[in-house]
Amino acid sequence: MAETFNEFGLCTELLNAIDGLGFIVPTPIQSEVIPIMLENRDVIGQAQTGTGKTAAFGLPILHNLIPNQKSVQALILSPTRELALQVTNAFRDYGQFQDVAVVSVYGGQSYQSQIRSIKHGVDIVVGTPGRLLDLIRRKVLNLSSVHTLVLDEADEMLSMGFIEDIEKIIKETPQNRQTALFSATIPKEIQKLAQQYMRDPQLIQVEKEQITVQAIEQRYYLVNREDKMAALTRLFEMEQISSALIFTRTRASSGDLANQLAARGFLAEALNGDLSQDAREHVMRRFRSGQIQVLVATDVAARGLDIEEISHVFNYDLPDESEIYIHRIGRTGRAGRSGTAISIVTPAGMRQLRSIESLTRQKIKKADIPSRQEILQTREEHLLEQVEIWLRRNRCQREREIVEELVESGHDPMEIAAVAIKIARAEEKQRPIQEIGEVRQNDRSSSRQPNRRGKSRFQKRSSRGRSDRFNSESSHEEGMVRLVLNKGKAHGVNPGEVVSTIAYNADIPGSQIGKILIRPQTTFVDVPEELCEQVLANSSSYRLQKKAFTVTRSG
Repeated sequence: MAETFNEFGLCTELLNAIDGLGFIVPTPIQSEVIPIMLENRDVIGQAQTGTGKTAAFGLPILHNLIPNQKSVQALILSPTRELALQVTNAFRDYGQFQDVAVVSVYGGQSYQSQIRSIKHGVDIVVGTPGRLLDLIRRKVLNLSSVHTLVLDEADEMLSMGFIEDIEKIIKETPQNRQTALFSATIPKEIQKLAQQYMRDPQLIQVEKEQITVQAIEQRYYLVNREDKMAALTRLFEMEQISSALIFTRTRASSGDLANQLAARGFLAEALNGDLSQDAREHVMRRFRSGQIQVLVATDVAARGLDIEEISHVFNYDLPDESEIYIHRIGRTGRAGRSGTAISIVTPAGMRQLRSIESLTRQKIKKADIPSRQEILQTREEHLLEQVEIWLRRNRCQREREIVEELVESGHDPMEIAAVAIKIARAEEKQRPIQEIGEVRQNDRSSSRQPNRRGKSRFQKRSSRGRSDRFNSESSHEEGMVRLVLNKGKAHGVNPGEVVSTIAYNADIPGSQIGKILIRPQTTFVDVPEELCEQVLANSSSYRLQKKAFTVTRSG
């Protein structure tokens, strides 16, 4: 393993940039991947986020760049605009002493600005598959000069339904290109992609990161599904939170949760795919400056966040994949600081919690929800602490004058103090202590948890034919709504396409989609009631086999 970046034989400009950025010792994946890519060989890097893989592929690309070409020499595919921007900024940092043009392209940004940048001449393009394909179709993006193609977070792009777009983009690049693929996991679909489009790739596997649990206190609280918000607000009362990141499963629930917390007096805002880039950056500035205390985010929206001082990570919804739990809680307890990771779990989520414990080889401590009495006592202790602080500061001259005026008017000093404290406690009315019911171990209201592989429940039984339970036009499952698509068997529809298309366009996990019945001309799909409007709102974007289809409520 290389001990310094000098050992790779990188050009002077890159070494100066690396030195200025404070990089000293290459990470394991950098030590393995950089020499391979410098030799123009294909490579597959299996590594988690945060292992330094951007520099692993970025430095060789910049070293091998041919100056003054004014054509696209490297193309990096990313699953999200956040990651695309993060990679773009990294390339600009690494290439700060080189004459290199880097542009990022992604949805939600003006086509015109991206087209202008490309037409002006660009060496490296970083983008999301959908927007890249659009620019190729518009004859704006020419990939015939691409020397290196990178598929970053390949498993994430697969889960978001980008696989067909990726293949179309690959076919636009030269066959003799260098290809690098990076993925936290290597499922069969990724293996197939590598076999088809890569030339004798070298497989580099970096051991799965074991969580630095010495610095992270992990706890979980078991509650009924309907009591999750009550549990969260009770914990906010008791925890010493300087800044917190809360993870939810969907962008709709992230916005709803942030609004509920704000209504209870907690400084919270949502970070999700509904935000424009400007709005996202504004939220991040407010969070970093301490103007807001809490970010409520989805996993996709939180990708690329680099915030050092997060005291708490809350799993309001457990992730579908156990590995994601590691990524989430690794955002606290950084740089030698302590951190706290709290999961709010329903009875139906216990199986997933055990899966997480198995992966991390650690038992997560079960804790009791704070009682009403404990919260009231904590509130009073906090108030007394604040009063004592101001007494020590002795900076209440005007307030003392007001008290003296009230005493001269005949009021008792003790009564004045009691009234002042009552006024100070007025904000507590914003935070009613909600009741929490006894946990139901057979809590069916939370039974829509995905299986351990993150698939919808129907994906394993879709080939069984028509179920008697589909005789009605409405869902038999509590909390689910039945939708109907105007395409069916006669149009070549299959369950996998239905799941991936709806999940991608509605920005919901495929694991949340319930039963599917494909009839000759129509298809019935069950989705959670709370996600129904989100699915219907995006119905104009839905396509199966390049043909548009409609989604409406059934019955």
